[in-house]
Amino acid sequence: MKVLNVAIEKCISCGACEEKCSTLFKKENNREKSCIQILPKNGGRLINVCNQCGRCIDVCPAEALKRDANGIVRLDKNRCVGCLICVGFCPTGAMRQHDDYLVPFKCISCGQCVNVCEQDALSL
Repeated sequence: MKVLNVAIEKCISCGACEEKCSTLFKKENNREKSCIQILPKNGGRLINVCNQCGRCIDVCPAEALKRDANGIVRLDKNRCVGCLICVGFCPTGAMRQHDDYLVPFKCISCGQCVNVCEQDALSL
């Protein structure tokens, strides 16, 4: 399974990964709309990104969440009813929601953030 790995000690909170993600998937440079989030935590930082655990799959009443052939949890926007149960159930808070969208979103381990991280804090 292709999962995004984080080396938090290398992260300098520059936000390049967040900007790349939001620009690529939401067509605007808005960190709040990024699937990867750099968050403050206990005087340091946390990089919050989906670990592909799949717990959201079990709670989706519309069966809109499934694993693809590579083991990545994917959301079928055509099946999603926008109930956001998956957002509330996500144990890491990596299933995201923004008021501008009817359906939630999450990291699909595309690797574009890895390409822009100059500190090598991210890898697949």
